[in-house]
Amino acid sequence: MKNETKQEGNSITEGFKWRCIGPPRGGRVVAVAGDPTDPMTFYFGACAGGIWKTTDGGTYWECVSDGYLTSATIGALAVSDSDPNVIYAGTGETTIRVDVSFGDGVYKSTNGGKSWVHLGLEETRHIGEIRIHPENSDIAYVAALGHAFGENPERGVYRTTDGGKHWDLILYQSARAGAVDLSLDPTNPRILFASIWETSRNFWNLSSGGSGSALFRSTDGGDSWQEVSTHPGFPVGMKGKIGVAVSPAKSGRVWALVEAEQAGLYRSEDGGDSWSLVSPNRDLLHRPWYYTHVFADPSHGDTVYVTNFQMWKSTDGGSSFQEVTTPHGDNHDLWIDPGNNQRMVQGNDGGANVSFNGGDTWSTIYNQMTAQLYRLDIDNQFPYRVYGTQQDNTSISVPSAAEWGVITMSDCTLPGTGESGFIAVHPEDPNIVYSGAVGSSPGGNGALQRYDHRTRQIQMINVWPEESTGFAPKDLKYRFAWTFPIVFSPHDSNTIYAGGNHLFRSHNEGQSWQAISPDLSRNRAEKLGLSGGTLTVDSAGAEQYATLSTFVESPHRPGELWAGTDDGLLHVSRDGGSHWRKVTPKALPEWSYIGAVEISAHNADIIYLSATRYKLDDYDPYLYRSQDGGKSWQSINGNFPTGEITRVIRSDTVRPDLLFVGTETGIFYSLDDGKHWSRMRGGFPVVPVYDLKIKDTDLVAATHGRSFWILDDITPLREMPIGSGKKTIPLLFTPRSTYRLKLQWAAGVFAGDGKDYSPAFGLAGATYRDKQPDGTNVRRHLDVGENPPGGAIVYYWLESQPESAVELSIYDKAGVVIDNFSSAETEKPERRLPEKLGLNRFVWNLSYRAVQPLNPALATRDYEPLAREPKGRGPAAPPGQYKVRLSVGEMRATTSFSLLKDPRVGTTQAEFNEQFELLRELNTKRSELRTQVDRIRQIKRQLDDLVEKLPKGVRNAVSSATSIRNKLEIIENVLVDAQRESPRDILRRPAGLDDTLGDLMWCVTMSDTAPPIQTQKVSAEVVRKIDGEIRKLNKLVDGPIAALNAKVEKAGVPAIIA
Repeated sequence: MKNETKQEGNSITEGFKWRCIGPPRGGRVVAVAGDPTDPMTFYFGACAGGIWKTTDGGTYWECVSDGYLTSATIGALAVSDSDPNVIYAGTGETTIRVDVSFGDGVYKSTNGGKSWVHLGLEETRHIGEIRIHPENSDIAYVAALGHAFGENPERGVYRTTDGGKHWDLILYQSARAGAVDLSLDPTNPRILFASIWETSRNFWNLSSGGSGSALFRSTDGGDSWQEVSTHPGFPVGMKGKIGVAVSPAKSGRVWALVEAEQAGLYRSEDGGDSWSLVSPNRDLLHRPWYYTHVFADPSHGDTVYVTNFQMWKSTDGGSSFQEVTTPHGDNHDLWIDPGNNQRMVQGNDGGANVSFNGGDTWSTIYNQMTAQLYRLDIDNQFPYRVYGTQQDNTSISVPSAAEWGVITMSDCTLPGTGESGFIAVHPEDPNIVYSGAVGSSPGGNGALQRYDHRTRQIQMINVWPEESTGFAPKDLKYRFAWTFPIVFSPHDSNTIYAGGNHLFRSHNEGQSWQAISPDLSRNRAEKLGLSGGTLTVDSAGAEQYATLSTFVESPHRPGELWAGTDDGLLHVSRDGGSHWRKVTPKALPEWSYIGAVEISAHNADIIYLSATRYKLDDYDPYLYRSQDGGKSWQSINGNFPTGEITRVIRSDTVRPDLLFVGTETGIFYSLDDGKHWSRMRGGFPVVPVYDLKIKDTDLVAATHGRSFWILDDITPLREMPIGSGKKTIPLLFTPRSTYRLKLQWAAGVFAGDGKDYSPAFGLAGATYRDKQPDGTNVRRHLDVGENPPGGAIVYYWLESQPESAVELSIYDKAGVVIDNFSSAETEKPERRLPEKLGLNRFVWNLSYRAVQPLNPALATRDYEPLAREPKGRGPAAPPGQYKVRLSVGEMRATTSFSLLKDPRVGTTQAEFNEQFELLRELNTKRSELRTQVDRIRQIKRQLDDLVEKLPKGVRNAVSSATSIRNKLEIIENVLVDAQRESPRDILRRPAGLDDTLGDLMWCVTMSDTAPPIQTQKVSAEVVRKIDGEIRKLNKLVDGPIAALNAKVEKAGVPAIIA
């Protein structure tokens, strides 16, 4: 987010509220650390999702870096042994795979992760390790790899001696080679080993190894260095990546895991002066550019760990190994408690996990909202579901809402095992899902899956399923990228397209394919070779190049096909693929990766394009628009911040000039077709955004590190005029049409003061309520997604701070007030309107006023109950038209909106009205009952006072008062359980009519249906009983109490007020 000027539009989106829907399964973690003093506290750095902390041994994790870091990618973490409040974080992972994110230097916390400050080193970009002096937290070392995509001087080993205020580059090899690993001897912190790695990556190749790769040693705290990779026994010739670990338990012992011609695990017994090969086993060194990590046990000198696709442990110095199974494959970092080698935290491609028994068992990885998603699709179900492909995992489908009040992992489905590609849901049958599965499926080149949810089976329908492992892309018949396009025709749901270096089309669900284009790429042979470098070939398919990266068929004109490539070409066919024309923007630099082509919903000739060149070490944005069908292009970068790469662009379906762009650190929007851009706020985290889609009034984002996010209702952006000022900005925005959704009756039944461990009966998932300074409670979601707001969203704009309270009223169709809300301090926090400058958001819960509660001051209790009284809610408003009126000082604004029924139910409007009328009757009767109970209790108190105040001459009135009191108690006990000592004390005595009404209201309201006949009959009977008791009360008041008042008034004693 460098060079980002303060943008005027921020006050608009600060009033929004994004929500994460999950999935709650982790993404890649290459940095972990533990608190050396608190056995339950650990940290992990998500490779694209920030810094997370657990204080309960990995049971739950929460992000602690939101609001502080301007880069989401964490490559290194270190907690100080001498002061565990001090944590250093290095950004930019060094596992430089196809989806690698770059960072912006080092951050530090001095309060256990509560807040963070930036310490500089922005241009290091990728940091592999941080080590802190064991006795002085101000001394720290950083292994900086530097730019992964080009040469730069800010790489090597940096040291600070003043807590990060200043940094010195103390080991530098070259502009092509940077530091990737560091190991410090805790028994003698003057001794350090540093691994230097010469590597580079671009769009078509990853190269590991070169003359700059080496291992260095310092014996004076980094003041001077000596290369030890030239010492006897170390492999000769070219070297690649090197992992290093000094044994804290055996002086002089050092392990080095080396990528070389003679690759393997090497060991030194003399501090690096000489080396011997202890294991050449390739299982320790698969894909060395991705792994190559070795860890020494802090208390057992012969125990050493290696993390690779599997995790390995040796107890004989590295000669032999046994597997340590972990919750996920692709293992990276490991932290072992220096004082207890059974306590550890480990990071892998599925997240972070904690062990307290040396790795025999681990905590779950299904409690981390750090999924790395590529492309997304949305189906037409209700509520709609969001589909995506998750890196190092499977395809996944997550509902946008669930009946539990939260979205659990059990609400998700797994439509195939696609980790890498596009995903496409059949427009008319959401059971059928197509996904790209390069890297996560057998079947050969361009793995393409067709999943049928009815059978739960996957069919491989690759365009051309030839074997690709070990072959150069230029030797394959067709090339398919890691993320290749899969798109349904908007005009014919029987037509689906797949993009390789040619565009392919199928009319029979992938049972056969036809190439409908020539090779649309540059097809340069020098960029189509094997990847990995001289030492280790890597042919996983991630570097297949010169292919389609995006494709779209015009929604306006059938057969108009737009195809963009990963090597910077854009073509269009206007005859279904028979002829193609190159329409690449002239200003687009060569070899750009075209991430998205978007056709305006309003004009068939308006085309948008987003591209990036960050893997060529060019981090500028590239955004273009054509207004003549691709004949000419204009840059729409406007004031888009430099250094912010542009991955995806989307055009709104309602407002023609409203655009959204996903970048490496978030989302930007424009209200004027790209002239001006503003960062999207509203709680959206700093995270790479790989895809965006608009669904009705919602904006849906696939993040590559923080799972899926939804912004409910973008109406304010659609109605917001360009510029600002109270004369142009609406005071009150039009609420969207709102669906009346029912939660399952038990949703929230286990809610308490602490964590809620189950959202409903029989369901796992944890949340808790976080009390805010204004008294409101915000629900924090730990391992579940957030449901949409339970009501109608009302947005309004405040140009200046109001001098009087903001007032909001809801009216029914007839103009009758349903409820009133205010920003006054006297309003309850959950009903109080916000009054911030700019955009404000309030959610009406679609309910009429709740039943009047009993006056707690009139209750007679020997103690205060521990359990809280449940909060009631009035009858749900039936589907129909409603009005909203906002008042701010002298200004007034009124608008209306529709409340719609759940489209899955067949209930008629008449049945909804019938349900509502009975609910309203029962609600009114329950309020009346409680009013009468309060009345009884007030009379009883007066009677008790009266007996004390009566003079001796009228003591005969005491018996009358006692008799009246007894009769009042009989009525009270019929209406309520007057002996109830706590809200939970409901089983020891017969329920009162108040309880009966409550249960009847549940019978009426639990579903969107008309009440059954028997429910109506029982309701009428209960109402008659209540009316009968009230008549008894009134008879007492008019008879005995009136007579008693006549007696006591003669004695000068105040009468009973009834």
